[in-house]
Amino acid sequence: MSLLRQSFSKYNRATRILSRQRTPLSIIQSYQRPRFASNIPSQSVPPNQIIGKPPKNILIVNKLRTQPVILAIDAFLEHVHSTYPGVRVFHEDRSDIPHGAEVWKPGSPEKIDLVVTLGGDGTILHASSLFSTGAVPPVLSFSMGTLGFLLPFHMDDFDKALESVFSGKATILNRMRLACTVYDKDLSKKAKDGDDWQVMNEIALHRGGSPHLNTIDIFVDGQHLTEAVSDGLIVSTPTGSTAYSLSAGGPIVHPSLSALVLTPICPRSLSFRPLVFPSSSIVTLRIGDRSRAPAGISMDGRSSTILSPGESVVIQASPFPVPCINRSSIITTSDAEQMRHSEGAGPGKEDDWVRDINNLLQYNATFRSKALLRYSRT
Repeated sequence: MSLLRQSFSKYNRATRILSRQRTPLSIIQSYQRPRFASNIPSQSVPPNQIIGKPPKNILIVNKLRTQPVILAIDAFLEHVHSTYPGVRVFHEDRSDIPHGAEVWKPGSPEKIDLVVTLGGDGTILHASSLFSTGAVPPVLSFSMGTLGFLLPFHMDDFDKALESVFSGKATILNRMRLACTVYDKDLSKKAKDGDDWQVMNEIALHRGGSPHLNTIDIFVDGQHLTEAVSDGLIVSTPTGSTAYSLSAGGPIVHPSLSALVLTPICPRSLSFRPLVFPSSSIVTLRIGDRSRAPAGISMDGRSSTILSPGESVVIQASPFPVPCINRSSIITTSDAEQMRHSEGAGPGKEDDWVRDINNLLQYNATFRSKALLRYSRT
């Protein structure tokens, strides 16, 4: 048995040496230099931060205008114009802009104070992408889609939700974003990807239509972590930890934390497990020179570019999170009185995330097969 251990020890030592040799020293040293201005806070903003001034400009972001969405937008606009006169309502520049809303484009001079989304989780991701170069206004999200993990409000409660915002009672949870920059072999920004991407859920490198696995070198703060041979890699935010990363076996992370989650996609090594890094870390993913396949990049479900061997993407926490308004902002007096006499969190302190992982993810639910129950003899 001792000879077997010695042989494995020699093999592992040789593997580590070869791994270092495959990554040129100049490449490792280049990733030790800071790639961005490091002014990112190490901790997130407290989740119960209160919105200050009432909004003057509201931006509506909605999914495709089905009949329910059309009726919801019309009711929303009528309520805003009658209850909050003087408030301007904007809509992104699309062919289906609703009557009573002004046209808005990213970079417009009008400062948006509140973003209202009507749709699913993808609608919030789209709203985040509209503010990819700077701060995001507070986001008030209403569920009108197929998935509602980021959607604390039902459309029937839009008047209560707006009242909490205008009266200064709304609390927000700052959901972290990732800043991503793509580099070519010479460590210059790729021309069409010159601007940093701001990602709310995740960035995924994948082999796409290639039959071969990707070979990707992973650097953390300039230090070579490992060479990953897999279908791809996912770097997600805590918000994105319940999306693609979760399906690939990653951990569930509370959104009030600031962290980067690294999750492999079908790795060749069974010991390659997901990792969680602090938000101060800089993660670099470089396509290995020996990789038999390029890697496609998708950011929040949007295709970005193709990375060839030698090209890389640098990922770190963005200084511009997405401030999402909590459902606890619309707790009424009667609700608060009832909650005082029951177990659980006090009024205004309940966690939307706890409710969501139980209701939407069925966290720790017992497995029950409907087919087995249907044909069971007992």
